[in-house]
Amino acid sequence: MQERKIIYSATKPTGKLTLGNYIGAIKLWQEMQQNYDCYFCVADLHSLTIDMDREELNENIYSQIATFLAFGIDPKKSVLYVQSHVKEHAELGWIMNCQTHFGEASRMTQFKDAMAKGKEKISVGLFAYPMLMAADILLYDASYVPVGKDQLQHVEICRDVAIRFNNKYGETFVIPEGIMPKSGAKIMGLLNPSKKMAKSGDNDNDVIYIEDEDDVIRKKFKRAVTDSDNSIKFSEDKPGVSNLLTIYATMKNITIEQAEKHFEGCGYGQLKTETAEAVIEVLAPVRARIKELKADREYLIKVAKDGAERARKVAQAKLKQVYDKLGLVTL
Repeated sequence: MQERKIIYSATKPTGKLTLGNYIGAIKLWQEMQQNYDCYFCVADLHSLTIDMDREELNENIYSQIATFLAFGIDPKKSVLYVQSHVKEHAELGWIMNCQTHFGEASRMTQFKDAMAKGKEKISVGLFAYPMLMAADILLYDASYVPVGKDQLQHVEICRDVAIRFNNKYGETFVIPEGIMPKSGAKIMGLLNPSKKMAKSGDNDNDVIYIEDEDDVIRKKFKRAVTDSDNSIKFSEDKPGVSNLLTIYATMKNITIEQAEKHFEGCGYGQLKTETAEAVIEVLAPVRARIKELKADREYLIKVAKDGAERARKVAQAKLKQVYDKLGLVTL
């Protein structure tokens, strides 16, 4: 019997999960857990690259576990855990730092963007972020990593460092491949469709949060930016309309072309209204389940503990293999 391939994916608890997180990651997770061995992680160590209130961070971690469960991530089929509960992530992250060239790390877009904005107090952690992400992936011999377009570069540096390590010390790591959803890999803001819909956006009306109430979702879509010609077509010069079509098509599990045909002859008002209702149809039952799960913190802790124990067994074996290859003495 052929072994099932391994999937690794994670989200940072730096804010409330958004519609973009669902379309770009969690929806794909739902499908993949049927055919792959999946590791789904709340990447709390990655969140430390920015200053966060400790209570907010703590609540976000519980909220993400509840959200994944509410969307149907099955902790019996998949390994669902919190990154800091498996110390091997941080340990292999240091090894990856030592295997990565300074020039490679300094070319990472996330770090370059922060530097270009003139941000003061940029942490070394932000610079080393891709190396910890590489460790996350390589610990579990992941073949595939579901990512959005903005994270593909991080998978590429992970591949480069893994190949370098294998060439120097012998076959150790599986070389992962980044994969994106066929549509909706990058959901844009409703008010600013030139920028990605972000958990930590400046304007809440730009973002649909998974836990937004129905009326809030309707109001946000009503304010969504479109354009002046009233033609519902997917096109680079119509970013707002294209974003709405992408969201509608994804929620309805149809193609962009089918969505265009559905709205043929319609105005932007109908596009916004029907897209809002398509989103509500998916999110409303999930929101109710999240509330139930968040009220049962004991169960969430059990899920995290069980997931960490399963992840740790695999991570410990991989880290020992790495230490042996490097010549470190293990006890």
